[in-house]
This record gives sequence, C-alpha cells and structure tokens, in this order.
Amino acid sequence: MAITSANQLELLQTAEAVAREKMIDPDLVIQAMEESLARAAKSRYGADLDIRVKIDRKTGRATFARVRTVVEDEALENHHAQLTVKQARSYLPDPKIGDEVVDEVPPVELGRIAAQSAKQVILQKVREAERDRQYEEFRDRKGTIINGAVKREEYGNVIVDIGRGEGILRRNEKLPRESYHIGDRIRCYVKDVRREVRGPQVFLSRTDPQFMAELFKMEVPEIYDGIIEIKAVARDPGSRAKIAVISYDNAIDPVGACVGMRGSRVQAVVNELQGEKIDIIPWNQDQATFLVNALQPAEVSKVVIDEEAGKIEVVVPDEQLSLAIGRRGQNVRLASQLTGLDIDILTESDESARRQAEFAERTRLFMDTLDVDEMMAQLLVAEGFTNLEEVAYVEIDELLSIDGFDESTAEELQARARDHLEEQNRKALEAARKLGVDDSLLNFEGLTPQMLEALGKEGIRTLEDFATCADWELAGGWTTENGQRKKDEGILEKFDMSLEEAQTLVMTARVMLGWVDPTEGEAAEDADDSDLDDDAETEDRA
Repeated sequence: MAITSANQLELLQTAEAVAREKMIDPDLVIQAMEESLARAAKSRYGADLDIRVKIDRKTGRATFARVRTVVEDEALENHHAQLTVKQARSYLPDPKIGDEVVDEVPPVELGRIAAQSAKQVILQKVREAERDRQYEEFRDRKGTIINGAVKREEYGNVIVDIGRGEGILRRNEKLPRESYHIGDRIRCYVKDVRREVRGPQVFLSRTDPQFMAELFKMEVPEIYDGIIEIKAVARDPGSRAKIAVISYDNAIDPVGACVGMRGSRVQAVVNELQGEKIDIIPWNQDQATFLVNALQPAEVSKVVIDEEAGKIEVVVPDEQLSLAIGRRGQNVRLASQLTGLDIDILTESDESARRQAEFAERTRLFMDTLDVDEMMAQLLVAEGFTNLEEVAYVEIDELLSIDGFDESTAEELQARARDHLEEQNRKALEAARKLGVDDSLLNFEGLTPQMLEALGKEGIRTLEDFATCADWELAGGWTTENGQRKKDEGILEKFDMSLEEAQTLVMTARVMLGWVDPTEGEAAEDADDSDLDDDAETEDRA
C-alpha cells in the first residue's frame, strides 16, 4: 500500500491518540513516524541515500525527499549523499560548503516487512519519549514525599505503583517489622532518581532522616512557611529519633509548634513512622548548649569541646550515666549524629578521679625535677602550672603571687627549672646525633632538641627528609573511614605542634632547599591582599 493512498489525516489522528495515551508531545510521535518512513524509503531506494520524510502537521501529507550535501572535492566519499561545489552548480546558483540539494522522490510502497519495521521504530521512539518524560517528572520530585500503592514484593523489596511509573522500596529502606500487602497505600520519600537503560529508576525510602523532616513540614504549617526551620535530624529508624528546630519569630516556640495541641502534630508523624519516639530539641548556635539539649532527657554537668579533634567531652552526674548513654548507646549516638561531633561521656566521679590523677602526676613531676617538697609542688599545680617550661620562663610576679613564695624562692625555682630543661636538651641533642641526625636539620630553626630526637627515631635525619614530610605526619590529624573518624598520630604531636606550625616549618625547609620559590608565595599573598582591597573599595562604593 502506498503512503499516498492512505488517509493522510489518519496519521495525525493516530499520533494524537498515541500521545494522549502515553502523555507525551504529539510532535515526538510524528517525528518517530517520519523516521520510520525514511527507513522504509532507504530500504527501497538504497541505504547509501540520505532520504528524509516530512509530514505536514496540518494536512498529514508525507513528503519524501533525497538530500545531498555539498562538500569539498577531497572530502567526497558517498556519491549518493554528497556532491562537490562544481556538481552543485547544476542545481544551485551559488553553492557553498554545507549547502543541501533537495530532490523530491516518489513515495514508497510499504510492504509487510517494511510496515513491521516502521511500527517497531515508532514504538521504540514512543517508549524512549515516555521514559524521558517519566525521568523528568520524578527527577523534580526527588527529596519530596510521594504516595503510592504496593504492587508486588520481590526478594524483600517492595515495588510501589506511583502513578505514571514504579518505585522501589528496598528492604533496608523499610522500617523494622513493617509488612505490606498488595494494594496497601504507602507514603515514601523519593531518595534518588536514576536514568537507566530499562527506564527511570525511582528509589524510595522510609528510613531516611529527611523523610521525617518532610513529614513535619506537611504537619506543621510554620515549617512549610519558613518561620520554623529544621536544622538537623538523626534517626534510629523504627525506634527513636531526634530533630533540632529553630524559630525565626520570637513569638513562636519551635518545640511547641512541632508538638501541636495535645501532641496532635507530632503524633501524626509518630503514627506514620510506626510508633517511632521523637525528641524535638531547640537548636542553638552555641555547640555546648545545643549538645546539652540534644542529650535530653539526661542532665549535663559540664561540657568540654576539642574543636581541632572534632570531639566533645560531657560530664554527667553518676546516676544520669545510663540515661545519657541510652539503651545500647542510642541516646548518645543520636546526639552525636545531630551535632556532628564525637561524644565521650564521663561521670562526675570519673572526671574527679581523672583530675586527681593529673594533679598527682604534675605534683610528682615538680617534686622530682625541682627537688621541692610535696606541699610546694601542690601549690604550683593548684595555681595552674602544668610543666617545667611554665615555671622556668613565666614572669616572676606570677610566682610571687603564690602564698608563701618570696623573691628568693621564686628565683631558685626558676633557676632549677631552667637547669633541668637545659640538661634535658643536652641529652636529647646527644641522642639525636647518635641517631644520625644531620647538622642541616640540627641547625634548622624551630625544632627543639626533643623534637630532633623524635624525628631521628622515625628515620628523619636530614633537612631533605624533613622537607618531604606532610603537615599531618608531623602534627597529626583526623581522617574519616566508612563514616568513622580515625586519629592519625603525628611525630611531633606530643610537643603540641599545630598543623599551621607544621606547614610553616615544612615550607621553610623547602624554600631553603630551593624546592619552592618564595617570591611565588609572596606574589600570591600580594594578589590576595589586592583582591581584598578591591573588595573593600567595592563595598565602600556600594
């Protein structure tokens, strides 16, 4: 049957029907028809020809055309689809490279095989267009809650009918002890949408912390309006959760708004999460205050933060220890997730015992090194002195402020401390030389004899060896592996060397060796200063 003998308007009607059914653009269906007819024409006229088909969007008339492209003489490869500038002059008045010569050809007869092939092309194009439409639709819904119906279950994974597609709720994304039957209504969080060969894959979750945040957004109008913001969420799915909120309106209590009248709002979320207990916590910019809130219902006596290590130490009353830790460590684990800090919990008796041990250790240090009695050593520790360097080089007035210390006593203590330190330095320097530490490193400014000895023990004996070190190798640091923070011990960490100090020393060594041009660093600093000045001028003008 020839294409011209078909009802031309029927093409447009078919395209409209398919587009409505698949909810895609009718023009995509017509383009698929044009491509399928062009393939059929190529099988009739020859695969080397560039046959194109154009279907009129108003009348449905299909026009078959042979197209030849003008190319340079040496680029001519296909005589059926290309022609030179000279050959094109027979068809075009002033042909240029890239121009096309179009000749209309008679429509083809669509045999059974050609018709079947055309049908396959149309179906394939329509399927691709439908997948693209589904992907774009669900991609925009990523990070939101979607309602669906359970369609089937495969190996513990639940396939959910979400309207114009399917989503997969993996078994590790389901709440514990949850079971579903075909047809059950289900509410899930769209965690990810991926474009794959078999179509868009929509991954759902009911355990993601943001699922709970989105549920609160649906139940609490103040969160939806932006008056209250959810700052952090931590969940032990199906068991317990903590959510930190802040209000930008002083007249609105963020915790009370999330709880609702008689707990109606929070109860709606709890019911959706199969009875998961939820602690609603006021967020605070001060880390210590926020942590005290996060460890509720336990009471906290004291908080000590180590910002460099990203750790926090919490002291609680002895009777509050089990409440602070929670069952199987749940309370402290959720508080750690909420604050983003590693939390160590101590009881008041543990902390007191540790303080006493530190006090005794420092007392013994001063007794042994300064040759003083226990009472005088305890007086030094009680005044905050922790090491010999502080005693040796502190202003003498600080020693004189201690009850019972006169000027001669203070001077004698400083003299003994300095003598002991000098003896320690001498022994450390001798040990470093015995370990083979080179003069180039011994004379390097910024390293104490004890540091040189420690470097020698680690095989760092020359300035070149030192220059190849990374700052964290010297000062120590923290790395994260599989979500767990791991401590990297530094060679000079016990001497209280910071990362910045380590960076400066290593860079100085590299400059001395000629590995780094110091002018480049100065130029970069000047450029930064210039940028800052420009920014300041811009702000002034504004």
